[in-house]
Amino acid sequence: MRRGGVAAIDIGTTKVCTLVGGYDEQGRLRITGYGVTASRGMAKGLVDDVGRLTAAIGASVRAAERASNAKIVAATVGIGGAHIACLNSRGTVALPNLERAITEDDVRRALEGARTVAIPNNREILHALPRFYIIDGEESSGDPVGKYGHRLDVEAHIITGAVTAIQNLSKCVEGAGVQVESLVLEVVAAADAVLDEEERTHGVVLVDIGGGTTDVAVFVEGAILHTAVLPVGGNNITNDIVYGLRAPFSAAEAAKEIYGHALPARVPPDETFEIEAFGAERQRTVSRRRLCEIIEARVEEILEMVRDEVSRSGCEELVSAGVVLTGGTANLAGIAELAERVLAMPARTGAPAGIHQMDETLENPAFSASIGLLGWAVREHDAVLQPSRLAEARPVERRFGVLRRLTSLARIMLPE
Repeated sequence: MRRGGVAAIDIGTTKVCTLVGGYDEQGRLRITGYGVTASRGMAKGLVDDVGRLTAAIGASVRAAERASNAKIVAATVGIGGAHIACLNSRGTVALPNLERAITEDDVRRALEGARTVAIPNNREILHALPRFYIIDGEESSGDPVGKYGHRLDVEAHIITGAVTAIQNLSKCVEGAGVQVESLVLEVVAAADAVLDEEERTHGVVLVDIGGGTTDVAVFVEGAILHTAVLPVGGNNITNDIVYGLRAPFSAAEAAKEIYGHALPARVPPDETFEIEAFGAERQRTVSRRRLCEIIEARVEEILEMVRDEVSRSGCEELVSAGVVLTGGTANLAGIAELAERVLAMPARTGAPAGIHQMDETLENPAFSASIGLLGWAVREHDAVLQPSRLAEARPVERRFGVLRRLTSLARIMLPE
């Protein structure tokens, strides 16, 4: 047996996506296999049925194993749900003297100080993401390692989740035969896949609209400032169509994808289409504009909730780059233009890019979080292989410590 690449599992309300990959000889991220299956047992980002979700994860993992010709034994896993909460905290460490430069250990100790916040016993820290550093009162967004000073402060964005939600999700993954290496908030992972450095620098809002939830992340001056998970998503739009057109869920979902538009005014008033419907006829001719009016109402509501969340962050005037929409619902025609109208800021749709030889299926906003999770998995794996770079990588979290990671470096085993 020899060590192969790494794996990531994106568990959503509508799909489970498992990716296998790593860096190629040129240092580019490359996907060697993936498996996508319909999600069962998830509701609004939370585990609803352990048995069904475990089976869905297992099916996705087995498909990825066949595609990559590898055995997945451990993976980085995405997490979401309305139980997610955030706060910003500061950690401080005194430096011994000016004759020694700041080290990675100093940075690590400062981050540990930022993690020392009062949270309820039923919550757990998922991330402590550094926003900026302060050396002797002078703020710096760059790496403090190698600089000199008497005191080092770090401002960190702390993301927490409910212990029960974390345990339930981990149980399902491990029930599918895969060890959980780390849990990563879906919208934080998606940001790595769709945002560019200039957008982060000038301030941007990432909105990941999935099937069951809408994840929001606000970036200011290159760092994350605010995160939230809203309990509404694309399935709410589909349910509105079910009620409005009296059609089965599957037919409503297909109509949304094929004929849907977020701006009814862009659809000819006399255009119609056939849809499977309840009742004796089983088929009905409906107005496409009526469908789009139903869609517009719900999308507007979701975007208004996003606007309130951005306002809650207190940074409305600092997001010059506007909003980037991703997730499966971002494929809806006209949604970026509607977002510009509701949020009063520039908007675009973001899809993953820059992956070497990526399958066209994955070049879709629906897979932004999946691609981002694989990037996290590769970076964390690289950090463990090179301990001196551990402080430069995203923090290794409390629940999944370095010792556990060192004992399971062989995340994916390739047959001899």
